[in-house]
Formats: sequence, structure tokens, C-alpha cells
Amino acid sequence: MQRTLFAALAGAIFGLGLMLSGMTDTRSVQGFLDIFGAWNPTLAFVMGGAMIPMAIAWRVAARRKTAVLGGSFPAMPPPRFDLNLIGGSAAFGAGWALTGFCPGPALASLGFGGWQGLVFVAAMAGGALLAAPLRR
Repeated sequence: MQRTLFAALAGAIFGLGLMLSGMTDTRSVQGFLDIFGAWNPTLAFVMGGAMIPMAIAWRVAARRKTAVLGGSFPAMPPPRFDLNLIGGSAAFGAGWALTGFCPGPALASLGFGGWQGLVFVAAMAGGALLAAPLRR
């Protein structure tokens, strides 16, 4: 129960951050990716605002034996640069550039309407379901 409440709180803070930073507005994201046009640098500050606290959190977690809510920390995956990573990154970037959505803001957009977000989330779920069979 406690883990569920903390997960809900973290999700709410994440969604609020996306909304306040403008990252649920697809034009902001596409403006960031339009480096040869009307470039909008705000996403760089949002990314920095996410990466800096996360880097600190990883350092703190490395010194702890257990998580705050109990249990162990998951192991960091080994760094791999293979075809799956490169292909997945390219597909993610293409979808992001074309729609202005990535998974977090797309899910957040479901709360305030818009058929585009619904279509994106449905396509994202379909892609997730097809990924494992296509890899085989």
C-alpha cells in the first residue's frame, strides 16, 4: 500500500512537472527538435532539470544497502550499444519528431483530451506488444 501511494505521488509530481514545463505541448517538443528552423531550447533545461537530480539519486543509492521503502535496488544494466539500442533509439526519435509525443507526455495528455494523444498511446501500446514477437 505504501509503495502504491509513493508511486502515485511520484507519477503526479512527474505529470505536474510535464505540464508546468510545457512538455505536454507537442509544439514545444517539435520546436526543440527543429534545430535549423524556429529552435526552442526549453526542452534542454527540462532534460537538465531531470538528469541532475537523477545523477545525485544514483550516487546516494549506490551508498545505501536498501531502498527507503524497503527491498533492494535493481542492478544497473551493463552498457551495451547494439542493434536493438540503435534501432529503438532511431524509432523513438522518429516518432517523437513526427508527433511531438514521447511516452510520459502522451500518457499525461490523456487526462486533458485530444485524439492525437489517444492515437499515439494506442500505437505505442501496439508497438510494445509487437516488439517481442518481431525480435524473434
